[in-house]
Amino acid sequence: MPSVEGEPPPVRGEPPVPEPSPLHAGPFALGTFHGGAAAFPGLVAGPRVRDLSDQAESVRELFEDWDAWLPRLHELAASADGTWHDLADLRVLTPIEPGQILQSGANYRKHVVDIVASEKASVHGATPQEARADAEKMMDERIRSGVPYIFLGSPRALCGPYDDIVLPALGEQHDWELELALVIGRSGKDIPAEDAMSYVAAYTISNDLTTRDRLYRPDLKAIGTDWFTAKNADTFLPTGPFLVPADFVGDPGDLRITLRHNGVVRQDESTKDMIFDIPRLIAYASTTTTLRPGDLLLTGSPAGNGAHWGVFLQPGDVIDAEITGLGHQRNTVRSHA
Repeated sequence: MPSVEGEPPPVRGEPPVPEPSPLHAGPFALGTFHGGAAAFPGLVAGPRVRDLSDQAESVRELFEDWDAWLPRLHELAASADGTWHDLADLRVLTPIEPGQILQSGANYRKHVVDIVASEKASVHGATPQEARADAEKMMDERIRSGVPYIFLGSPRALCGPYDDIVLPALGEQHDWELELALVIGRSGKDIPAEDAMSYVAAYTISNDLTTRDRLYRPDLKAIGTDWFTAKNADTFLPTGPFLVPADFVGDPGDLRITLRHNGVVRQDESTKDMIFDIPRLIAYASTTTTLRPGDLLLTGSPAGNGAHWGVFLQPGDVIDAEITGLGHQRNTVRSHA
Protein backbone atom coordinates (compact mmCIF):
# COMPACT_ATOMS: atom_id res chain seq x y z
CA MET A 1 0.00 0.00 0.00
CA PRO A 2 1.52 3.34 -0.98
CA SER A 3 2.44 5.81 1.72
CA VAL A 4 0.66 9.12 1.88
CA GLU A 5 3.27 10.84 4.04
CA GLY A 6 4.22 14.22 2.63
CA GLU A 7 1.14 14.47 0.42
CA PRO A 8 -0.97 17.62 0.75
CA PRO A 9 -4.24 17.10 2.58
CA PRO A 10 -7.14 16.33 0.25
CA VAL A 11 -9.58 19.10 -0.52
CA ARG A 12 -12.90 18.07 0.97
CA GLY A 13 -15.85 18.02 -1.36
CA GLU A 14 -13.88 17.60 -4.59
CA PRO A 15 -14.85 14.24 -6.11
CA PRO A 16 -11.76 12.14 -6.82
CA VAL A 17 -11.48 10.54 -10.24
CA PRO A 18 -11.36 6.74 -9.93
CA GLU A 19 -9.45 4.56 -12.32
CA PRO A 20 -11.78 3.22 -15.02
CA SER A 21 -13.18 -0.25 -14.47
CA PRO A 22 -15.88 -2.35 -16.17
CA LEU A 23 -19.42 -2.08 -14.87
CA HIS A 24 -19.41 -5.78 -14.03
CA ALA A 25 -17.86 -9.09 -15.01
CA GLY A 26 -19.77 -11.44 -17.30
CA PRO A 27 -22.71 -10.85 -19.64
CA PHE A 28 -25.13 -9.62 -16.96
CA ALA A 29 -25.68 -8.76 -13.31
CA LEU A 30 -28.70 -8.08 -11.11
CA GLY A 31 -29.82 -5.06 -9.14
CA THR A 32 -32.71 -2.97 -7.90
CA PHE A 33 -33.49 0.33 -9.59
CA HIS A 34 -35.82 3.29 -9.53
CA GLY A 35 -36.73 5.22 -12.63
CA GLY A 36 -40.38 6.02 -12.32
CA ALA A 37 -43.27 5.25 -10.02
CA ALA A 38 -41.72 2.33 -8.14
CA ALA A 39 -38.51 0.38 -7.62
CA PHE A 40 -38.02 -2.70 -9.77
CA PRO A 41 -35.66 -5.69 -10.06
CA GLY A 42 -33.41 -5.34 -13.06
CA LEU A 43 -31.03 -7.34 -15.20
CA VAL A 44 -27.94 -5.24 -16.00
CA ALA A 45 -26.22 -5.89 -19.32
CA GLY A 46 -23.44 -3.34 -19.70
CA PRO A 47 -24.98 0.15 -19.86
CA ARG A 48 -28.59 -1.10 -20.14
CA VAL A 49 -31.07 -2.57 -17.67
CA ARG A 50 -33.99 -4.88 -18.41
CA ASP A 51 -36.96 -4.42 -16.10
CA LEU A 52 -37.63 -7.84 -14.53
CA SER A 53 -40.87 -6.89 -12.81
CA ASP A 54 -42.71 -8.96 -15.43
CA GLN A 55 -40.72 -11.97 -14.19
CA ALA A 56 -40.36 -11.51 -10.42
CA GLU A 57 -41.41 -9.13 -7.67
CA SER A 58 -37.90 -8.71 -6.27
CA VAL A 59 -34.29 -9.70 -6.81
CA ARG A 60 -34.46 -11.87 -3.70
CA GLU A 61 -37.21 -13.95 -5.33
CA LEU A 62 -34.75 -14.92 -8.08
CA PHE A 63 -32.33 -16.41 -5.55
CA GLU A 64 -35.06 -18.55 -4.01
CA ASP A 65 -34.93 -20.72 -7.14
CA TRP A 66 -31.49 -19.76 -8.42
CA ASP A 67 -30.68 -22.94 -10.34
CA ALA A 68 -33.82 -22.51 -12.41
CA TRP A 69 -33.47 -18.76 -12.86
CA LEU A 70 -29.82 -18.61 -13.95
CA PRO A 71 -30.34 -20.13 -17.44
CA ARG A 72 -33.47 -18.02 -17.86
CA LEU A 73 -31.50 -14.86 -17.06
CA HIS A 74 -28.97 -15.79 -19.74
CA GLU A 75 -31.85 -15.94 -22.23
CA LEU A 76 -33.29 -12.62 -21.12
CA ALA A 77 -29.90 -10.89 -21.34
CA ALA A 78 -29.48 -12.04 -24.94
CA SER A 79 -32.99 -11.02 -26.00
CA ALA A 80 -34.32 -7.64 -27.11
CA ASP A 81 -37.73 -8.47 -25.63
CA GLY A 82 -39.04 -6.68 -22.57
CA THR A 83 -38.60 -3.15 -21.27
CA TRP A 84 -35.03 -1.86 -21.36
CA HIS A 85 -33.67 1.33 -19.78
CA ASP A 86 -30.39 3.19 -19.97
CA LEU A 87 -28.57 2.58 -16.69
CA ALA A 88 -27.56 6.24 -16.58
CA ASP A 89 -31.25 7.24 -16.35
CA LEU A 90 -31.95 5.11 -13.27
CA ARG A 91 -31.27 5.47 -9.56
CA VAL A 92 -29.30 2.45 -8.38
CA LEU A 93 -30.68 1.17 -5.07
CA THR A 94 -29.41 -1.44 -2.63
CA PRO A 95 -29.45 -4.53 -4.89
CA ILE A 96 -31.27 -6.91 -2.52
CA GLU A 97 -33.23 -7.01 0.74
CA PRO A 98 -31.42 -9.83 2.58
CA GLY A 99 -33.01 -12.18 5.05
CA GLN A 100 -30.03 -11.79 7.35
CA ILE A 101 -26.61 -10.16 7.18
CA LEU A 102 -23.66 -12.15 8.53
CA GLN A 103 -20.45 -10.17 9.01
CA SER A 104 -16.94 -11.55 9.43
CA GLY A 105 -14.56 -9.76 11.77
CA ALA A 106 -10.76 -9.90 11.93
CA ASN A 107 -10.47 -11.98 8.76
CA TYR A 108 -7.52 -10.42 6.90
CA ARG A 109 -4.08 -11.47 8.04
CA LYS A 110 -2.21 -8.20 7.49
CA HIS A 111 -5.02 -6.19 9.05
CA VAL A 112 -5.08 -8.29 12.23
CA VAL A 113 -1.28 -8.48 12.41
CA ASP A 114 -1.13 -4.67 12.27
CA ILE A 115 -3.64 -4.38 15.14
CA VAL A 116 -2.00 -7.01 17.35
CA ALA A 117 1.53 -5.74 16.70
CA SER A 118 0.51 -2.18 17.52
CA GLU A 119 -0.96 -3.28 20.85
CA LYS A 120 2.10 -5.37 21.74
CA ALA A 121 4.41 -2.45 21.00
CA SER A 122 2.38 0.31 22.68
CA VAL A 123 0.94 -1.57 25.67
CA HIS A 124 3.48 -4.32 26.34
CA GLY A 125 6.69 -2.53 25.35
CA ALA A 126 7.83 -4.92 22.61
CA THR A 127 10.04 -3.62 19.83
CA PRO A 128 8.26 -3.20 16.47
CA GLN A 129 10.15 -6.21 15.10
CA GLU A 130 9.31 -8.42 18.10
CA ALA A 131 5.70 -7.27 18.11
CA ARG A 132 5.20 -8.06 14.43
CA ALA A 133 6.91 -11.45 14.66
CA ASP A 134 4.69 -12.44 17.62
CA ALA A 135 1.57 -11.21 15.84
CA GLU A 136 2.41 -13.15 12.67
CA LYS A 137 2.99 -16.30 14.74
CA MET A 138 -0.42 -15.83 16.38
CA MET A 139 -2.13 -15.46 12.99
CA ASP A 140 -0.43 -18.56 11.58
CA GLU A 141 -1.71 -20.55 14.53
CA ARG A 142 -5.19 -19.06 14.13
CA ILE A 143 -5.26 -20.15 10.50
CA ARG A 144 -4.29 -23.71 11.51
CA SER A 145 -6.54 -24.21 14.52
CA GLY A 146 -8.86 -21.22 14.94
CA VAL A 147 -12.40 -20.50 13.79
CA PRO A 148 -13.97 -17.44 12.13
CA TYR A 149 -15.51 -14.57 14.09
CA ILE A 150 -19.01 -13.77 12.79
CA PHE A 151 -21.72 -11.42 14.04
CA LEU A 152 -25.05 -10.11 12.73
CA GLY A 153 -25.69 -6.79 11.02
CA SER A 154 -28.99 -4.97 10.63
CA PRO A 155 -30.62 -4.75 7.17
CA ARG A 156 -31.75 -1.25 8.23
CA ALA A 157 -28.13 -0.09 7.92
CA LEU A 158 -28.11 -0.78 4.17
CA CYS A 159 -27.98 2.03 1.66
CA GLY A 160 -27.32 2.25 -2.06
CA PRO A 161 -23.87 2.37 -3.68
CA TYR A 162 -24.20 6.07 -4.55
CA ASP A 163 -26.26 7.27 -1.58
CA ASP A 164 -24.98 9.75 0.97
CA ILE A 165 -23.49 8.35 4.16
CA VAL A 166 -25.06 10.18 7.10
CA LEU A 167 -22.84 10.38 10.17
CA PRO A 168 -24.75 9.70 13.41
CA ALA A 169 -24.95 12.28 16.16
CA LEU A 170 -22.98 10.12 18.60
CA GLY A 171 -19.31 9.32 18.12
CA GLU A 172 -16.49 10.94 16.16
CA GLN A 173 -14.29 8.14 14.78
CA HIS A 174 -16.37 7.02 11.81
CA ASP A 175 -14.37 4.52 9.76
CA TRP A 176 -14.59 2.55 6.51
CA GLU A 177 -14.22 -1.22 5.99
CA LEU A 178 -14.56 -2.30 2.36
CA GLU A 179 -15.53 -5.97 2.00
CA LEU A 180 -16.37 -8.66 -0.53
CA ALA A 181 -19.91 -9.89 0.15
CA LEU A 182 -21.63 -12.98 -1.16
CA VAL A 183 -25.27 -13.90 -1.68
CA ILE A 184 -26.52 -17.33 -0.65
CA GLY A 185 -28.45 -19.21 -3.35
CA ARG A 186 -29.48 -22.43 -1.54
CA SER A 187 -30.77 -23.27 1.92
CA GLY A 188 -28.36 -25.20 4.11
CA LYS A 189 -27.41 -26.08 7.68
CA ASP A 190 -24.14 -27.65 8.85
CA ILE A 191 -22.70 -27.25 5.36
CA PRO A 192 -19.39 -29.07 4.81
CA ALA A 193 -16.61 -26.74 3.67
CA GLU A 194 -15.99 -28.91 0.60
CA ASP A 195 -19.59 -28.27 -0.55
CA ALA A 196 -19.86 -24.64 0.52
CA MET A 197 -19.13 -22.91 -2.80
CA SER A 198 -22.19 -24.52 -4.37
CA TYR A 199 -24.28 -22.37 -1.99
CA VAL A 200 -22.84 -19.10 -3.35
CA ALA A 201 -25.04 -17.53 -6.04
CA ALA A 202 -23.48 -14.09 -6.49
CA TYR A 203 -21.05 -11.48 -5.16
CA THR A 204 -21.30 -7.78 -4.41
CA ILE A 205 -19.49 -4.92 -2.64
CA SER A 206 -20.25 -3.81 0.92
CA ASN A 207 -18.62 -1.05 2.95
CA ASP A 208 -19.12 -1.98 6.60
CA LEU A 209 -18.75 1.39 8.33
CA THR A 210 -17.87 1.51 12.02
CA THR A 211 -17.89 4.22 14.67
CA ARG A 212 -14.71 3.20 16.49
CA ASP A 213 -15.24 5.26 19.63
CA ARG A 214 -18.66 3.65 20.11
CA LEU A 215 -17.38 0.08 19.77
CA TYR A 216 -16.40 -0.58 23.40
CA ARG A 217 -18.71 -0.03 26.38
CA PRO A 218 -16.82 1.34 29.40
CA ASP A 219 -19.94 0.77 31.52
CA LEU A 220 -20.07 -2.94 30.58
CA LYS A 221 -16.46 -4.05 30.35
CA ALA A 222 -17.29 -7.68 30.99
CA ILE A 223 -19.53 -7.69 27.91
CA GLY A 224 -17.04 -5.90 25.67
CA THR A 225 -18.00 -4.72 22.20
CA ASP A 226 -21.23 -3.01 21.20
CA TRP A 227 -21.54 -4.04 17.55
CA PHE A 228 -25.13 -2.78 17.29
CA THR A 229 -24.26 0.82 18.11
CA ALA A 230 -20.91 0.93 16.33
CA LYS A 231 -21.94 -0.64 13.03
CA ASN A 232 -25.67 -0.31 12.43
CA ALA A 233 -26.40 3.38 12.02
CA ASP A 234 -28.65 4.20 9.08
CA THR A 235 -26.62 4.31 5.79
CA PHE A 236 -23.63 2.55 7.43
CA LEU A 237 -23.66 -0.36 4.99
CA PRO A 238 -23.44 0.89 1.38
CA THR A 239 -23.95 -2.20 -0.78
CA GLY A 240 -23.90 -2.81 -4.52
CA PRO A 241 -24.14 -1.58 -7.17
CA PHE A 242 -24.92 -5.04 -8.55
CA LEU A 243 -25.08 -8.73 -7.71
CA VAL A 244 -22.71 -10.47 -10.11
CA PRO A 245 -23.39 -14.22 -10.54
CA ALA A 246 -20.62 -16.36 -9.08
CA ASP A 247 -20.09 -18.07 -12.45
CA PHE A 248 -18.78 -14.76 -13.88
CA VAL A 249 -16.50 -13.64 -11.06
CA GLY A 250 -13.70 -16.20 -11.32
CA ASP A 251 -11.69 -17.02 -8.22
CA PRO A 252 -13.17 -15.06 -5.28
CA GLY A 253 -9.92 -15.75 -3.44
CA ASP A 254 -8.01 -13.57 -5.91
CA LEU A 255 -9.93 -10.29 -6.26
CA ARG A 256 -8.59 -6.78 -5.68
CA ILE A 257 -10.27 -4.61 -3.03
CA THR A 258 -9.57 -0.88 -3.44
CA LEU A 259 -10.90 2.10 -1.49
CA ARG A 260 -10.05 5.76 -1.97
CA HIS A 261 -10.82 8.40 0.62
CA ASN A 262 -10.87 11.88 -0.97
CA GLY A 263 -8.80 10.48 -3.82
CA VAL A 264 -6.13 8.88 -1.61
CA VAL A 265 -5.82 5.09 -1.76
CA ARG A 266 -6.39 3.76 1.75
CA GLN A 267 -7.23 0.10 1.15
CA ASP A 268 -5.61 -1.88 -1.66
CA GLU A 269 -5.43 -5.61 -1.01
CA SER A 270 -6.18 -9.00 -2.53
CA THR A 271 -8.75 -11.37 -1.09
CA LYS A 272 -5.84 -13.84 -0.96
CA ASP A 273 -5.06 -12.26 2.41
CA MET A 274 -8.19 -13.74 4.03
CA ILE A 275 -7.46 -15.79 7.14
CA PHE A 276 -10.56 -17.97 6.66
CA ASP A 277 -11.65 -18.46 3.07
CA ILE A 278 -15.26 -18.43 1.89
CA PRO A 279 -15.86 -22.19 2.32
CA ARG A 280 -14.70 -22.04 5.95
CA LEU A 281 -16.84 -18.96 6.62
CA ILE A 282 -19.95 -20.61 5.19
CA ALA A 283 -19.31 -23.88 7.00
CA TYR A 284 -18.81 -22.09 10.32
CA ALA A 285 -21.84 -19.80 9.97
CA SER A 286 -24.09 -22.71 9.05
CA THR A 287 -23.26 -24.58 12.25
CA THR A 288 -25.35 -21.96 14.08
CA THR A 289 -27.92 -20.64 11.61
CA THR A 290 -29.66 -22.07 8.59
CA LEU A 291 -28.48 -20.13 5.55
CA ARG A 292 -31.28 -19.22 3.16
CA PRO A 293 -31.42 -17.78 -0.35
CA GLY A 294 -30.84 -14.05 -0.32
CA ASP A 295 -28.76 -13.98 2.87
CA LEU A 296 -25.66 -11.79 2.70
CA LEU A 297 -22.30 -12.89 4.11
CA LEU A 298 -19.57 -10.26 4.38
CA THR A 299 -16.07 -11.73 4.34
CA GLY A 300 -14.07 -9.16 6.31
CA SER A 301 -12.07 -6.01 5.68
CA PRO A 302 -8.40 -5.81 4.65
CA ALA A 303 -5.80 -3.49 6.13
CA GLY A 304 -6.02 0.26 5.59
CA ASN A 305 -8.94 1.39 7.73
CA GLY A 306 -9.07 4.97 8.94
CA ALA A 307 -7.87 3.92 12.39
CA HIS A 308 -4.64 2.70 10.75
CA TRP A 309 -4.07 6.06 9.03
CA GLY A 310 -5.34 8.19 11.93
CA VAL A 311 -7.99 9.66 9.60
CA PHE A 312 -11.75 9.38 10.07
CA LEU A 313 -14.75 10.41 8.00
CA GLN A 314 -15.92 14.02 8.01
CA PRO A 315 -18.82 15.77 6.26
CA GLY A 316 -17.92 16.46 2.64
CA ASP A 317 -15.61 13.46 2.30
CA VAL A 318 -15.99 11.22 -0.74
CA ILE A 319 -15.37 7.46 -0.69
CA ASP A 320 -14.72 5.58 -3.95
CA ALA A 321 -14.63 1.80 -3.67
CA GLU A 322 -14.37 -1.09 -6.08
CA ILE A 323 -13.72 -4.82 -6.22
CA THR A 324 -12.56 -6.64 -9.33
CA GLY A 325 -15.50 -7.39 -11.63
CA LEU A 326 -18.17 -6.12 -9.22
CA GLY A 327 -18.41 -2.47 -10.16
CA HIS A 328 -17.84 0.73 -8.23
CA GLN A 329 -19.32 2.67 -5.31
CA ARG A 330 -19.15 6.40 -4.64
CA ASN A 331 -20.58 7.81 -1.42
CA THR A 332 -20.45 11.37 -0.14
CA VAL A 333 -20.41 11.85 3.62
CA ARG A 334 -22.69 14.34 5.33
CA SER A 335 -23.60 15.32 8.85
CA HIS A 336 -26.79 14.14 10.54
CA ALA A 337 -27.57 17.84 10.99
